[in-house]
Amino acid sequence: MNQQLNDTIPTVYWHKLENGRIQCDVCPRECKLQNGQRGLCFVRMAQDDQIVLTTYGRSSGFCIDPIEKKPLNHFHPGTPILSFGTAGCNLACKFCQNWDISKSREFDTLADQAAPQTIARAAEQLGCRSVAYTYNDPTIFLEYAVDVAQACHERGIYSVAVTAGYINEPARRDLYRHMDAANVDLKGFTEKFYQQLCAGSLSPVLDTLLYLKHETNVWFEITNLLIPGQNDSSAELEAMTRWVVDELGPDVPLHFTAFHPDYKMMDVPRTPPATLTRARHIAQANGVRYAYTGNVHDTTGSSTYCHACGQKLIERDWYVLGEWNLAENGRCRFCHTPCAGHFDPQPGKWGARRQPVKLANFAV
Repeated sequence: MNQQLNDTIPTVYWHKLENGRIQCDVCPRECKLQNGQRGLCFVRMAQDDQIVLTTYGRSSGFCIDPIEKKPLNHFHPGTPILSFGTAGCNLACKFCQNWDISKSREFDTLADQAAPQTIARAAEQLGCRSVAYTYNDPTIFLEYAVDVAQACHERGIYSVAVTAGYINEPARRDLYRHMDAANVDLKGFTEKFYQQLCAGSLSPVLDTLLYLKHETNVWFEITNLLIPGQNDSSAELEAMTRWVVDELGPDVPLHFTAFHPDYKMMDVPRTPPATLTRARHIAQANGVRYAYTGNVHDTTGSSTYCHACGQKLIERDWYVLGEWNLAENGRCRFCHTPCAGHFDPQPGKWGARRQPVKLANFAV
């Protein structure tokens, strides 16, 4: 029987101000709160002169996805990943594609409850190689994500952060020391975009990417959602992809994904597939070795190619893997050049399935 969890726990990322307010230090927003007030993220609040997390052990739901859906194309392709999130978010993106979760202010959204050990046990018994902290952002439920990651590592299960990268030190260090992989959402490449459409800032996101590359062993990939008229100019794409290659290197995969009208941007049209292809070509021309298109049906743009000889290494049709030309050591079968990433001797066979899971069945 599932033991009732205490969903409100103390945190360490805060300090008290001279005016009596408590400043949350987990992210660059640095909300300054009076007792009883919640931060913009909704899940962290001031209580008893400290910042507490109010949603420990609570989730908006659990689902097994293909790992390519995160998206991660170079981290154990074809394997299933147990995915979950909570409620709230520390950004306020007008184009949010998960706004029903990220902007939720209702605890009814958090219908599922699970202890970290229950999640790890479920992942193991369901045959999942990894667990993903996703749908909103693990930054705001860091303490829960870290405890889940530790429980998963005890069973040999990987942890994956799907994040906007909007996080401060030392919270950044404390989160990513427990992560094996991440997908970071680089939403645009101008401060204007972040300020006007996300109520945030670009600089901390770049800091997170630099930290992941130069101070951790976390495998990470980048997603850039292209919004017509907002962040899809060739000039911005040139600047972003050059920065990626210059600062992070050519081996970091970059996913260009299609926007669909949602939340507060219902009047903006869908991203034309040609825009994604243009972005991919710009990235490749600037030295990005693994550039992808996403949220559209594009087998060419979603497949992996050897950067040395140009042969197709991993064929993808949506989330289904086809042709596989990686040797057991992760090298191209044709020219023996290594492909960057973490690969198994044989690809997984999960396919495109999406399987909701009730974790109460795995509680003890």
